Amino acid sequence: MVTTEALNGSAPSSVKQYGVTPPLSLAGPTEADFQRSVALEKFLKDSGLYESKEETLKREEVLGQLDQIVKAWVKQLTRQRGYTDSMVENANAVIFTFGSYRLGVHGPGADIDTLCVGPSYVNREEDFFIILHDILALREEVTELQPVPDAHVPVMKFKFNGVSIDLLYASISLLIVPEDLDISNRSVLHNVDEQTVRSLNGCRVAHQILRLVPNVEHFRTALRCLKFWAKRRGVYSNVTGFLGGVNWALLVARVCQLYPNAIPSMLVSRFFRVYTQWRWPNPVMLCSIKEDELGFPVWHPRKNPRDRTHHMPIITPAYPCMNSSYNVTASTLRVMMEQFHYGNKICEEIELSKAHWSGLFEPYHFFEAYKNYLQVDVVAADADDLRAWKGWVESRLRQLILKIERDTCGMLQCHPYPNEYVDPCKQCAHCAFFLGLQRKEGIRIEEGQQFDIRGSVDEFRLWVNGYNFWKPGMEMHVSHVRRKHIPVYVFPDGYKRHRSGRSASNNHHLLQGNEEVSSALNEEKQLKRKFVCNGESGMMLPKRTSSSPDWQNAISSAVTANQICDERTQEKCTSICPTLEEGTSRTGDKVLGECLSEARRKEDGRDGEGVLCSCSDVSLQARFGVSCTASSGTDRFCRGLAEELEPNIALGMMLTHGEVSTEPVPQKSAIRLSLKSTV
Repeated sequence: MVTTEALNGSAPSSVKQYGVTPPLSLAGPTEADFQRSVALEKFLKDSGLYESKEETLKREEVLGQLDQIVKAWVKQLTRQRGYTDSMVENANAVIFTFGSYRLGVHGPGADIDTLCVGPSYVNREEDFFIILHDILALREEVTELQPVPDAHVPVMKFKFNGVSIDLLYASISLLIVPEDLDISNRSVLHNVDEQTVRSLNGCRVAHQILRLVPNVEHFRTALRCLKFWAKRRGVYSNVTGFLGGVNWALLVARVCQLYPNAIPSMLVSRFFRVYTQWRWPNPVMLCSIKEDELGFPVWHPRKNPRDRTHHMPIITPAYPCMNSSYNVTASTLRVMMEQFHYGNKICEEIELSKAHWSGLFEPYHFFEAYKNYLQVDVVAADADDLRAWKGWVESRLRQLILKIERDTCGMLQCHPYPNEYVDPCKQCAHCAFFLGLQRKEGIRIEEGQQFDIRGSVDEFRLWVNGYNFWKPGMEMHVSHVRRKHIPVYVFPDGYKRHRSGRSASNNHHLLQGNEEVSSALNEEKQLKRKFVCNGESGMMLPKRTSSSPDWQNAISSAVTANQICDERTQEKCTSICPTLEEGTSRTGDKVLGECLSEARRKEDGRDGEGVLCSCSDVSLQARFGVSCTASSGTDRFCRGLAEELEPNIALGMMLTHGEVSTEPVPQKSAIRLSLKSTV
């Protein structure tokens, strides 16, 4: 129960601690917070995030039928293997749920993550993926049946009466599985392999999350809100290197622990406030990591060198504690941090009554945010083959990102968009994925330097084509496409929208360091380069010798070499030097350098593009390890930390001293992206 002292912000003599550190604040909501929470919940309901009672009943019926199927399956296997009649009668399997359904944040049409726990003599390889698969395939209610036995967590996907099901299997070391099995007890982990541990951990983690948050209902509303936000902003996808449902649940749960008396509107704003300050790769943990005599590996960067490479550790609270976000790459972490800053900015405006909740959920205009993209086309013979093939390709897009980051020494960043697109004009079974490309900001590049990722694409193609269940007709093509050549079928209305001022401002702060492939004609004159036409692609290439591999010997897929320049820097120069208008020669490095110097002088001390402003209280940064910009909301957060934290306490393990960069932003040189296609 929340006490009066807690609501007034003063801690009573004994306060229950949730998590690894004391709470940041025990303050309760104000009247304005209550009003914002009511408005938030109304917005979520109006957005269709809650399912109807009829849908809830249908899900319960489907789970009941599935439970009867697996019980009959186990009894059938028990009889076939010669066990006694008594054993056959007592043979049992139990269905558990986890994920969004177990946490109570699922919406209409969401799938149900389920786990079937069976006895020790029923295995996964044959009994589950062959015998149970065939049983389900014969039922009329089951459609789109897709086994994925080689996944990190083996799963069988299907629809049962239209309800999407992800079914895992775990065989535990019991001959008879009790109906009231306590899956949170560590005894279920005795004598099982690591795949079984991973299958069991989904249910065990969901149970622990609900146990470790102060207020389950407030946690659910905040999590439902932030999952919706992540999907709208294009950062909800574990498979492509962002965060999935369990990752978002753990992040929200940690904020609930830090603000135990906060209501949903407060939790949402504090979520962004905390994670814009978080110093990755310090881990997010709901409880301390404990080892056990069972000997399963736990996340331990001091002992395990591989754990040190994780960019955004979010640790599961159930033994064995593991990093649930190992898929995150340097590029996807950058994208998520940009989105956290966007969310924080909107929440500050909402608290000042300058914006509404709808502003937080504005969709991210991915195809306006970059000027270069990789298009990955996936083709198969029919819809069933495509379902399996595209799942495999999508799960390997992260490897393409890692290879590009490796081969360009991290200078070329990739932003995978977790949506698939289908061209309605094509008759074959197909879909396409897109990745945004940009040079890493602040990197000095020699003029004319090229990014040659043909080898990365070739390696990716070989990796993908090693699919164990490959069939004739399964193909994948990678091509480089500029923003102006993006196919129209990716746009919701079927045509390219004109870039309105609102959408441009919506993504303005996300466009830092973005390059344009093939600049305008006046910039080509400025560089005074002679071009020749490539007969294969029709693209313009510089006549001078390139450091890239020979075009004729390359075997990679569909991409060209073009110049990348910084359009935004030119816009700055034009605003400072009115005489430097479009069409005016920009050949003089001296003139451009003077413009850039003037731009930097004007931006010095301001929270501008790529320029960090020092916090007004430098000693606060040193004391609490917080790196702040000059925005009013972050200043308030810094002052709040000073008031709410003891001198020797930081935000758990996450916040370390953030140094403010005082070095000038280097001039962005013209570079080229060199990509070649395979036929």
